[in-house]
Amino acid sequence: MERINPPELGKPSGFSHAVAAQGQLVFLAGQTALDADNRIVGDGVVEQFERALGNLLTALRAAGGEPADLCSLTVYIVDMDDYKAHAREIGRVWKRLVGADYPAMAGIGVNRLWDVEALVEVQGYAVVNR
Repeated sequence: MERINPPELGKPSGFSHAVAAQGQLVFLAGQTALDADNRIVGDGVVEQFERALGNLLTALRAAGGEPADLCSLTVYIVDMDDYKAHAREIGRVWKRLVGADYPAMAGIGVNRLWDVEALVEVQGYAVVNR
């Protein structure tokens, strides 16, 4: 996998501008902070981001992948100001669960998610070389 960050686009922080990869595509459904009983857990955006990302990584591992295989990730955010206010904490969660490499990413503000209690949802795809 090659992360491509041309200098004329400016240094990315928390994402890569492009990712090139070869292997089996794994499409990962949107994940929120649902627990095994399908209840949203976590009182704030940081806790819910950690659970949602953990759920996405669980699905990725079940498909034979690992966090470094993530090529693209979209984060759907109910309260963008709250998310940005906790960006450093969210970044620490990312580094603990995924590492220092970032896929191509987008953060999109939405009015609400499927479960009204959900504050964030993460969806993405990976390229797995088995």
